[in-house]
Order: sequence, then C-alpha cells, then structure tokens
Amino acid sequence: QVQLVESGGGLVQPGGSLRVSCTASRSIFSFYAMGWYRQAPGKQRELVALITSGGSTNYAESVKGRFTISRDNAKNTVFLQMNSLKPEDTAVYRCTGTIDGNDYWGQGTQVTVSS
Repeated sequence: QVQLVESGGGLVQPGGSLRVSCTASRSIFSFYAMGWYRQAPGKQRELVALITSGGSTNYAESVKGRFTISRDNAKNTVFLQMNSLKPEDTAVYRCTGTIDGNDYWGQGTQVTVSS
C-alpha cells in the first residue's frame, strides 16, 4: 500500500503565500509523476501542478507564475508553493502520484483565501 499525506493548508489573506506538502510512504523515485489537484464547491476537480521523476514540471494556466511545485527526495516529499493567492484559489488540495499506471491519492488539505 502506498500512502500520501498532505499538510500545510490553512487560512491566508489575498495576496499572501502558503506552502502545502505531500509526504509519501515510499521513495518518490518510485513515482512516474506526482502532482496536486484541487476542487472547490460547485467546480470540477482541476490539475494544478505536476512534476515527473525526471524533474520536469507543468502548471495549470490559472496558476502559472504564482505556484511552484518542487520536491525533496531525501524526505519523500513534494511541495506546492503558492504565492499571490486569490480567493478563487480556495479549495481542497489533494496530492496524487502514479506508479506503474496506478494512481494514489492523499486525503486533502483545505486552503482558504479570504480577508
């Protein structure tokens, strides 16, 4: 069984910053790719950012220039740094990873952007 656990969510003011973390129960070298999805009430799930085992990254157009995905291999952790946050960024953020065609999911962490 592969476990993914998110942390770091919370309440932040518009224009502020927040970093969420995803820690895996095994080496992140095992994953073909890892990423972050988000889902807000009344909206479809959206892929926010992705990082491959080779280190390449991709972002949703709505977060380009504001969000950065990165990793710490020694800690089996993937991060999502969120800057210049907007109220529309409010959502549950979930970590996902793919190994041999199988997808694994964390339980999610709430990010709320509000004054």
